[in-house]
Amino acid sequence: MRYGHEEQTMLIDKIANQPTIAATRFVLRPLRKSDKGLIELYAADPRVARGTRSIPHPLPPGTAAALIERALSGERTEDVWAMDGSDEGHAEVLGLISLERLDRNQDEIFYWVAPAFWNTGFASEAVAALVAANPHQSAQIFAEVFQDNPGSARVLTNCGFDYLGDAEAFSVARGATVPTWTYSLKL
Repeated sequence: MRYGHEEQTMLIDKIANQPTIAATRFVLRPLRKSDKGLIELYAADPRVARGTRSIPHPLPPGTAAALIERALSGERTEDVWAMDGSDEGHAEVLGLISLERLDRNQDEIFYWVAPAFWNTGFASEAVAALVAANPHQSAQIFAEVFQDNPGSARVLTNCGFDYLGDAEAFSVARGATVPTWTYSLKL
């Protein structure tokens, strides 16, 4: 898609409103088109896809490019950050984390880490950094995890989220509705 000068300026302003957030071992930064290859590599892993509501498996061509395009859009309702460890000798993309705007000054947080970096604390570090920065100035953040993913539940509780209850969500990769645990954090 080609943008005129005025549209480019507006797009840059919107992205500028999505801050880069420092964590201890990486930064959370807005997505770039150059992230497409690593996002495709990681998201194509069935373990990553099955841990999310929205990543299909097998991963269709163009999925990562469409995600990046949405993340760069001035019309977006969700800010997406790459966990970029390149300054510390890690991969340029370790995983993704996002905040989707909800009603009443609330957000929902989503995240995944590439399997090569599981059990390293990167997810907890990313969630903690994003919560501390609170870039949307949210009063409350919600999250949900599939009940067969207790590691993601620990990430949330370690970051101060409180358990709200059980629910269900549809997983595209699983082609099924899956039991979830729902959490919230008042800021």
